[in-house]
Amino acid sequence: MANKPNVVLSILQNKCPRCREGALFTSSNPYNLKEFTKMHEHCPVCGQPTEPETGFYFGTGYVSYALSIAVSVATFVAWWVLIGFSLYDNRLFWWLGMNALLLVILQPPLMRLSRSIWLACFVYYDEDWRKGGQPAKQQSAA
Repeated sequence: MANKPNVVLSILQNKCPRCREGALFTSSNPYNLKEFTKMHEHCPVCGQPTEPETGFYFGTGYVSYALSIAVSVATFVAWWVLIGFSLYDNRLFWWLGMNALLLVILQPPLMRLSRSIWLACFVYYDEDWRKGGQPAKQQSAA
């Protein structure tokens, strides 16, 4: 039996949560803005549907919001430690501008990451997927 792939690495690499090998997105470049949200209909390795039901990814807004807050808190702490804040100059406004710019630049990877996290919350790793079993959603329909 092969070692179970790491869930955190598979999410960060946008891999299928069922087999943790197949790519979720058709393009590996998140900054290809015409195709950065296009996903394979099924995992190219194990056949897991990437959209289990219509409107499945509406919940990723919550995950994306949490990731954006995490980035903002991290930049706030880094700015505070490295540069500091003062009531006598514009450092707070510089942080706000830099943080907004960073969030705009990071938006495509954060959107992909939020989709990977959301899908991984509902589709679990299946160590027996190589034995030819159908994904759980397809088994119930057959």
